[in-house]
Amino acid sequence: MTYSDSYIIRYNLQLFADDGDKTEEPTAKKLQDSRKEGSVAKSKELSNAVTLLAFFVSLKIFIPFLSKRLINMFDIFWREMDELSTGNLTSVAIWQIMFDVIVYIVITILPFLLIALVIGFLVERVQISWLVTTKPLQPKFNKLNPISGFKRIFSKEALFNLLLSVLKIIVFGAVSISVVKDNIGAFITVYDLSIYDGLGILFEIIMDLGIKISVVYLIFGLADWIFQKWKHKKELRMSKQEVKDEYKNQEGDPKVKGQQKQRMQQAARRRMMSSIPEADVVITNPTHFAVALKYDNTISQAPVVTAKGADYLAMKIKDIARENDVEIVENKPLARMLYSNVEIGNEIPGELYQAVAEVLAYVYKQKNKVS
Repeated sequence: MTYSDSYIIRYNLQLFADDGDKTEEPTAKKLQDSRKEGSVAKSKELSNAVTLLAFFVSLKIFIPFLSKRLINMFDIFWREMDELSTGNLTSVAIWQIMFDVIVYIVITILPFLLIALVIGFLVERVQISWLVTTKPLQPKFNKLNPISGFKRIFSKEALFNLLLSVLKIIVFGAVSISVVKDNIGAFITVYDLSIYDGLGILFEIIMDLGIKISVVYLIFGLADWIFQKWKHKKELRMSKQEVKDEYKNQEGDPKVKGQQKQRMQQAARRRMMSSIPEADVVITNPTHFAVALKYDNTISQAPVVTAKGADYLAMKIKDIARENDVEIVENKPLARMLYSNVEIGNEIPGELYQAVAEVLAYVYKQKNKVS
């Protein structure tokens, strides 16, 4: 086995492992990046179904207006044809009449088309949040690859879409046949009615058929929307390593952050230790806690905690205090209260004024004796 063969095998195994390991739900950043790329979970079937249903429902609601317009159109058409037939019937005149009829029809159905388009746009807006991006318009040359094209044509997804299209044709055909059977009597009686009454019945049948097909199409659309959301989320699944890498890129490497935090803690501890020689007193309990206090009425209204620590750190605070002749006073409850309730650099709370004042008075008295 050559090196290139082994490399290819390792690469394929890695691809297989990556596909199999994508068990984590996509992160918010992954979803946002996908959205910016124009890759979203939406169903064209749902949008088309709602648009079609809106079109037929609006036609059914305004069918009296539509019928009146069409009847007027026939009257205008036959009247103009009658007038032309008595005079000079030229091809230009006929084309003018046809043009007028087409414009009349377009003006008649334009409001219904606008209603359908607006509703279709709203359905698209409900499915996905509004975001203007040009990424989907950018050319993707990998789609020009004939091998990839054949794979898409003969893929499982293409086969599924083909079977779904056949199912739609069967269902829509069954609905159409059902509507025709239910109205077979109306089709027979149309020949005995006037053209206006006959057109009215035919319009009612067409509207009924259109609405029923739209409702069935809407069911397909809702199912497709649910499927597209599931498919999109599955395609964006990530491996545990991808989640970790994304977290590192966003938040920084946890190891590096831990090292930075440790360095910051060490620097803060050095600053704290350097302030102990300036303290007025260190209060201990005596083995577990040690709290250094300093009182300067020109800077603060109450004594300030300049250092504190537990166990080993408490022992170091006391050692530095002894080296610098800082008074160490044992007061178990006061040391515990100060350690638990006052942060370094903060003044002591009012409820501890009396206890701390007594300690400071004792310290100042000892210093006066020595001096």
